[in-house]
Amino acid sequence: MTMQDRKSQSRRAALGSFVGTTIEWYDFYIYGFAAALVFGPLFFTGSSPYIGTLAAFGTFAVGFFARPLGGLIFGHLGDRMGRKNILVVTLVMMGIATALIGMLPTHATIGVWAPILLVVLRIFQGIAVGGEWGGAVLLAAEHAPKGRQTFFASFAQLGSPAGLVLALLAFRIAGLVDQEVFLSWGWRVPFLVSIVLLGVGLVIRLNIEETPEFEKVRQTGKPAKLPAVEVFRDWRGAIFLAMGANTFGIAAVYFYNTFLVAYATQYAGLPRATILNALFWTAVAQLLCQPIGARIAERMGNERLFLQVCLGISVLTPYPVFMVVETGNYPLIQVGLIVNIIFGAFSYAVIAGYISQIFPARVRYSAISIGYQFCGAIAGGLTPVLGTILAEKFSGEWWPLAVFASTLAGISLVSVSLLGRYRQANAEAAPA
Repeated sequence: MTMQDRKSQSRRAALGSFVGTTIEWYDFYIYGFAAALVFGPLFFTGSSPYIGTLAAFGTFAVGFFARPLGGLIFGHLGDRMGRKNILVVTLVMMGIATALIGMLPTHATIGVWAPILLVVLRIFQGIAVGGEWGGAVLLAAEHAPKGRQTFFASFAQLGSPAGLVLALLAFRIAGLVDQEVFLSWGWRVPFLVSIVLLGVGLVIRLNIEETPEFEKVRQTGKPAKLPAVEVFRDWRGAIFLAMGANTFGIAAVYFYNTFLVAYATQYAGLPRATILNALFWTAVAQLLCQPIGARIAERMGNERLFLQVCLGISVLTPYPVFMVVETGNYPLIQVGLIVNIIFGAFSYAVIAGYISQIFPARVRYSAISIGYQFCGAIAGGLTPVLGTILAEKFSGEWWPLAVFASTLAGISLVSVSLLGRYRQANAEAAPA
């Protein structure tokens, strides 16, 4: 392969990672918005608004608890069979599950079967996204030019804000109809659009080659027989620190973009359109900031220092965010959310590439998937639930929620500070 061909394949892999994760996260996020806005009254009829919202967020959390299973299954297959084909499977699985959610009858039509089927499809979503993230990061990072893995891996991370922008845009358009029509069929449209996105993603992913690093492992005949077992045996400490390092990046998304929708509308009394509009432009800001953060970190040459600075600032920003939300003033809310997202976006852009370089290629898919998805089950799935409980228990008080958000950033700050020795050990001693 010529140098030009390698560059072309690197760019194509980065694009494939970006588009694929955009579609996967779009599918995952629209469920979160639907859980905050419509699943309570439609699938948990007869409950109080608080119980209905809590139950809807409970089904939201189920998807996160399924993600570690997806990480284990597809991480194993990805380390044994390669990255590319596994990513096609996860994309198809997610697209079909999402479209079927959009076709589900509600509680008024089929009774208790409605929430049961909702949970089943949410589990399939969780398994799919559990296998997606690790493969998408490696598809970009392992095709990257030497020394640029962190920057190229950030394209997989870019799919999260891009998917969020699409999800918010879909619900803004669907919300243009009146409330009765929205509850009747308008909420289904964002889910059904997933079929179109699935077709686009498949065309791109099927035209990407397997990564050079996995091909090297396959040619040497040394793929791990049981990658997950090897990871927990040889890299247990690094796995737990990777989980901690990912805590803020995962939890903050669902704290500010899922729980905050319910908090702002039910507890702070903001119109639904106001908070969705603010979150839309905040997601756009994140989409623009992440590549800048990845590029700065690449130029600095010390991702750990960059991550520590960004996470340190993120410990402080939740307090002004809740202060401006309580004012109900849209311009202040918008500015507060955008300022809050900048350093969080910088750290999220860098963390995937930084962690992926800690583990050897033969177990890398399993290792980063386990670290990310087990963290996702805890930090992502429980964050909206815990936020709802805190909002109800401390009704009228915003500071417990700000302390909660600060704690999430603090966990990642400490974990990143301790991860450096594992990365250094891998660079010096671990086989490729």
